[in-house]
Amino acid sequence: MTSPQQLEAIANQLRIHSIAATTAAGSGHVTSCCSAAELVAALFFSQMRFDPKNPQYPNNDRFVMSKGHAAPLLYAAWAEAGLFPVERLMDLRKADSDLEGHPTPRLPFVDVATGSLGQGLSNGVGMAISARIDKYDFRTYVLLGDGECAEGSVWEAVSLAGVRKLNNLVAIIDVNRLGQSQQTAFGHDVETYRKRFEAFGWRAVTVDGHDVQQILEALKTVGEGEQPFCIVAKTIKGKGLEVADKDNWHGKPLPDADATKAIAALRPKAKPAAGVSIAAPTRSRHTRHRQQTFHQSRIRWETKSRRERRTEPRSRESAPRTKRSLHWTAT
Repeated sequence: MTSPQQLEAIANQLRIHSIAATTAAGSGHVTSCCSAAELVAALFFSQMRFDPKNPQYPNNDRFVMSKGHAAPLLYAAWAEAGLFPVERLMDLRKADSDLEGHPTPRLPFVDVATGSLGQGLSNGVGMAISARIDKYDFRTYVLLGDGECAEGSVWEAVSLAGVRKLNNLVAIIDVNRLGQSQQTAFGHDVETYRKRFEAFGWRAVTVDGHDVQQILEALKTVGEGEQPFCIVAKTIKGKGLEVADKDNWHGKPLPDADATKAIAALRPKAKPAAGVSIAAPTRSRHTRHRQQTFHQSRIRWETKSRRERRTEPRSRESAPRTKRSLHWTAT
């Protein structure tokens, strides 16, 4: 079990990666990454069951970054988990890099493109239903922003999940109060979000999104009862930065001098995740058969050029579950 102190240090390491990558790119949503750092650290390095060297293992727990503009945080988590070298994080938003400003399924750890807000939870509901159909025990975790909760598609997904009693689905709302240009409709009123989810048949709790112990206590209850579960986390946009909780910093990287100062301040409180044990997914003959089938199709897929992969028609039978590039094979 990873201790709360370790997770706090990993969260600050994720912040450092997010700052460095967005400043190097000259673009990106660093404040949106920093508000969710503890949530992502707790999920990846304490709660989720997955094979960090094989993100396509069929029974891995799923993670959907519905607030897709926080992609640098997602990339940092997978790099810290050991899927690829952390040095690649500095390729963020480069023309020849798959580390785009928002996640796309060309990456081996991304199932859903979430550049358009409000779509992640709908996809998460589908994943949770598919787990039941395919008799897998993986869970699906969806990290939403509070701004996207104004989208009607979010509440359609909330309703269906409640009706279907998807207790293998977990929604986490990063309530950092600030949207793109102004405060969100409910600001830091986390009780309103909790009551709305409960009205749709969910079990919901509120936590301090920067208190790792509270996050872990909430995550311990995942899977209890028949209801889907929502964690409403009160957070600070830009947590750990001098611009924390300030307007007009959405989608803006820190200038070089400010980034250097912020990283220097976080460094003593940060630690890489190397050596942290990640819970393994359940393995069975069923999943081994599906994995063998995936590897066979992956070999066929990876012999083609990137241009061929993008343009040729694909079918469920001829392609792996999601579209991948050879250079993202685990290190």
